[in-house]
Amino acid sequence: MTEENFVPPKAPKDLCFNELDFVEKVFDTDTFLQEQRKNVSLEKMRDDLGVYLKILRSAMIDLINKDYADFVNLSSNLIGLDKAINNLETPLGQLKEEVMQVRQSLDDTITEMTNNLDKHKNIREKKQSIHSLIRFHKSITKLCNILCSCDTLKVPLKPDILERAATEFNQLKFHLSRCKSDLSTEQTNKMSEMDDRLKASLSALLVAYITQKESASLIRCLRIYVSLDKVTDAEDVVRKKIVVPAVEHIISEYSLQNDSQGLKGTYQKLENVLDSTLKELLDLTLNPDRISVKGFNFIVNSYWPEVEQRIEDYLPIIFAPGNPESFHTRYVQTLDYLLCLEKRCCTAENVDRLKSHPQYNRFLNKWNLPVYYQIRFQEIAGTAESILAGNVSSVSIRKNKSSMRPDSFTLHATCIVWDCLQRIWADDVYLPQLLHRFWKLCLQLCSRYQGWCRTSLKQAWPVVTVNETSHSSELENPQRLEFLVGLYTDIEKLSAKMSNFIAIIGDRVSNLNPNVIDLLNDCTKETTKNFDDILPLITQEIVNELLKHSATHLRQISDIPRLFRRTNREVPTKPCAYVKRALDFLTAFHANYKNIIPQTVRRWLVQALTSLTQQYTSSVKDVLTSVQKTEESLRRLKKIRDKSAGVSSSENQGTSDDEKIRIQLLIDVLGYIQMVKDLDVKEEDIKQLKDLLEVVQSATKSKSEPK
Repeated sequence: MTEENFVPPKAPKDLCFNELDFVEKVFDTDTFLQEQRKNVSLEKMRDDLGVYLKILRSAMIDLINKDYADFVNLSSNLIGLDKAINNLETPLGQLKEEVMQVRQSLDDTITEMTNNLDKHKNIREKKQSIHSLIRFHKSITKLCNILCSCDTLKVPLKPDILERAATEFNQLKFHLSRCKSDLSTEQTNKMSEMDDRLKASLSALLVAYITQKESASLIRCLRIYVSLDKVTDAEDVVRKKIVVPAVEHIISEYSLQNDSQGLKGTYQKLENVLDSTLKELLDLTLNPDRISVKGFNFIVNSYWPEVEQRIEDYLPIIFAPGNPESFHTRYVQTLDYLLCLEKRCCTAENVDRLKSHPQYNRFLNKWNLPVYYQIRFQEIAGTAESILAGNVSSVSIRKNKSSMRPDSFTLHATCIVWDCLQRIWADDVYLPQLLHRFWKLCLQLCSRYQGWCRTSLKQAWPVVTVNETSHSSELENPQRLEFLVGLYTDIEKLSAKMSNFIAIIGDRVSNLNPNVIDLLNDCTKETTKNFDDILPLITQEIVNELLKHSATHLRQISDIPRLFRRTNREVPTKPCAYVKRALDFLTAFHANYKNIIPQTVRRWLVQALTSLTQQYTSSVKDVLTSVQKTEESLRRLKKIRDKSAGVSSSENQGTSDDEKIRIQLLIDVLGYIQMVKDLDVKEEDIKQLKDLLEVVQSATKSKSEPK
């Protein structure tokens, strides 16, 4: 019975465990006891295990009794088995010996046959080598006769003869590859001589056909090069015999200085070489519409290496980054020229070969873009830093409030920073290869401007003495307030421009990966958010500046009791002068900016008037409390005096001084509320106005009621 089929005897249902718990693949005694102990005690578990042990013993006895006959038969069948095995041992040993002998005989035969085959192979190879050597001598003799049939120095060989010579040369190389015998020095020299004469004849023929623009003959000549597997030799001939004479007078410092178009003119002349001297050659080998011979790439292997090498040798001045304007112009012109070369390569495969050419990468590395960027960085960042490093003052304001427009900046610093941001992406500055560096510079400028904004809010301005007797509607100290207003509007405009910055420079990033554009947009949003975070700080400074010039006049409220107490003044009918003076500054501010930034001015006025009204309410309460205390003190003194004099107290006729004070406060508050309304501020926008009015009305009403 296998382990998989074993089923233990069934346990009674009243036991604390199941019989299947003991046949799990991994049975752990400690785990079993820990699990069972949660349900029953150890004594109960011991008794249950004893009961199940008895069941297992009974099952074992039943199993032995059931299979007893099988056990007895098995033991009886094994009687005499050892003798049978001993009888088989001797014949099996003899059979093994015979098999070993046969195997040794076979191994000897195989070794003998292998040796014979190797000897036969060597003989066959030697016969083949001798045969190839004979053919080699015949072919080299025939090739020599073909090439020596005329003097190639005076009369070039005809294409037909060269084709025969090429065929024979290929036969020569084939026999040489199969010839195992070492050639003599004379034979080797003879073959090298034939190879040189063949290449010289092909070279002369190739140059003649390119010069004469004979397409059909040029095709035959190129095919001869292909049949000889000398494509590289043909490309080298074109470079030395055709390209070098064509470009040597073009690529020189003298030619560059005397060309009216400068480097652009040089590149145009180099392109004309492709359109004139090499046109037929390129059409036959690269043009997909006219291609006749495959395997050549004269642009990558003949034209470009020579042009690049000569530019490095004779025009190193173009790589100098000292003059960034000239460097940028020349680099852009160079990229245009390289793009032209890529288009002339016709296929993507040829373009890849051009870009992977060692001289192509070396040529691009010659242009020191990091130095160019550093020069531009010092130029642009230096311009911004020159104005952001100084202290702010009235000179920092570019335009006065009367000339503020939605499409222009008010502060010189903002204008310069925006000009620098635009300068980064200008056609004569920006280079696509430096996108990451210029974008970083853009973020650095924005961050520097944000730091300048925060610093300017903390800078102390010179104190200007306010003329208390002046009734002018102009601001007494307009410089800092005007600067703050200009800073607020500039940041709003700059933030709006930055939110659309990717659209502004769209042509610069239009070819980028969408993921990169998403990252740029995220950076722009973060920059815009940082600008917007500064606006509440500026608002607080503007409100403080307005309150600083308005709240000082509220101190005159404490003088109202002295104006009416024991002065026999008439009952007041108009507000005191301090009310108008307290709001003159806000009125002038509103008049100056309401037509420029109406919504923003209204928001500032609401915040300023809220704080001013709170201070006004507090001052009025203090005055009313003081008046009430004084009134009660006077009343007590009068009662004491009248009682000592034996005079009965009687109420005074007419309006008392205290009532006049309360009336004056009420009139002042009503005038204050009216002037607030004249500032285009709704009364419900300033909840403190209602509280202020209730304070003076309740004080006046309670005093006027009969006691």
